Amino acid sequence: MHNTTAMLIELGAIILALGLLGRLAGRVGFSPIPLYLLAGLAFGHGGILPLQASEEFVATGAEIGVILLLLMLGLEYSASDLVTTLKTQYPSGAVDFVLNAAPGAVAALILGWGPVGAIALAGVTWISSSGVIAKVLGDLGRVGNRETPVVLGVLVLEDLAMAVYLPILTALLAGVSLAGGSLTLLISLGTVGAVLYIALRHGRLVSRAVSSDNPEMLLLVVLGLTLLVAGVAQHLQVSAAVGAFLVGIALSKEVADGAHNLLSPLRDLFAAVFFVFFGLHTDPSNIPHVLVPALALAVVTVFTKIGTGYWAARRAGVSVAGRWRAGGTLVARGEFSIVIAGLAVGTEPRIGPLATAYVLILVVVGPLAARWTEPLARRLTRRPPGGPQGTDTPAEQTAPVHAGG
Repeated sequence: MHNTTAMLIELGAIILALGLLGRLAGRVGFSPIPLYLLAGLAFGHGGILPLQASEEFVATGAEIGVILLLLMLGLEYSASDLVTTLKTQYPSGAVDFVLNAAPGAVAALILGWGPVGAIALAGVTWISSSGVIAKVLGDLGRVGNRETPVVLGVLVLEDLAMAVYLPILTALLAGVSLAGGSLTLLISLGTVGAVLYIALRHGRLVSRAVSSDNPEMLLLVVLGLTLLVAGVAQHLQVSAAVGAFLVGIALSKEVADGAHNLLSPLRDLFAAVFFVFFGLHTDPSNIPHVLVPALALAVVTVFTKIGTGYWAARRAGVSVAGRWRAGGTLVARGEFSIVIAGLAVGTEPRIGPLATAYVLILVVVGPLAARWTEPLARRLTRRPPGGPQGTDTPAEQTAPVHAGG
């Protein structure tokens, strides 16, 4: 009874604190992710007020948080959108991978973490934060800009790449042999291909089986199906997160919209718990030792992300101003970087403090880069606004984007 009471008090305090931190972040116009990470550091081992009774519950909530983050991401895309993006923007995805995964891999090898640590840190520096970027685009009124489909295309390719990357990383972290790792990858690719085929050919049948006019029934069926598929995927060493992402893709737009509205509050709650949980398992005393490499890595990958966005937008025929905006928008790192570090921290404990410091830096710098990269570049290059070398006109902003050229 005493443990239950203590757990309720701790959980109540955590959720209340997260709510207040989220409101504070909203008022100053920033993502709440760095505040959630700082809260986890304060309540974790070595923090100001370590938690005891609720740690197991928070760990389970953190797993659900990752699953819901990926489910909601999958609900944003249809299978046909993904296929179109793959066909038209795969060169941008390749450039994104080379420019942004390489700094993390090189840094890990310099730090002596070995090949597995290098693959994990490469993922941390590679993946931009879809959640932070979506919010920034809305806040800055750029949803209709011509460069925005290019930004979203890069994010979609990163999300799809996770369906291959996460199973490989999970297998490597588990010490699976080369043959076992190859089998895991084949299972993963086969699963992704099968889900895309079913979604393209029989998506309406799947959605009809899940759909319900009763919000309670729709919530229970979608959530239950997602957790079930995620659990089976994890059992097959494919990754629970990828399983959840594929469930989201398989649902048609009507059902996806209804599920999105119902699950958004749950996603926000459990995602916040996930970030707190990651902070709980990072000793704050270890962060000062990694601040210099984290800052150096952040500086390098700010420029590589800007380069990625600039190149992708140029390839799509966007004006120079739009290219700089695309590059600055992609800078933010967040949820995926923490997910990857969370998987790897058991094998390479040093990745936790470094990833926390790295994400804290870039989740703050990201919105600033989105806002100021283009004006700063214009000032440095002394190009006047307007015209083909300046800001996109309204007609340009709404024009369709074609890859190539």
